[in-house]
Amino acid sequence: MYTEKKIENLLRQQGYKITPQRRKILAAITSVNEHMTTAEIYDKVCQEDPGIGLVTIYRTLDILTELGLLCEVHVGGNCRSYLMRRPVEHHHHLVCSECGTVVDFTDCDLSGLEDRLTKDTHFEINGHILEFTGRCRNCIVRAK
Repeated sequence: MYTEKKIENLLRQQGYKITPQRRKILAAITSVNEHMTTAEIYDKVCQEDPGIGLVTIYRTLDILTELGLLCEVHVGGNCRSYLMRRPVEHHHHLVCSECGTVVDFTDCDLSGLEDRLTKDTHFEINGHILEFTGRCRNCIVRAK
């Protein structure tokens, strides 16, 4: 996973300033190893600095996502969750359509599908994103 210092260096290389607010947002995101919604990130950052605005959170998340440092998952409606990308690991998601829980998985062999799609569509594929939606174990148990 990317460290705060490595992310700060990457941001500087792209011409972004490392403000105290950005540092606190980076600390909040890198301190956990699970997906967090914008609201969860905001709550965590506000524990450190109640003066940080939600707009600052959104702007920083947009920058980190655009630079490929954050993994962004749409968990229903306009809600998204974020996780720091691991530099080499390619992963996918299981998303609970009821509570928004996101589970990562790495075991995915789509090479045959990619080959077939390239052949059938003449589309040059250079990556993929795979998300399955359904209900997590907790939501299934609650429904019974």
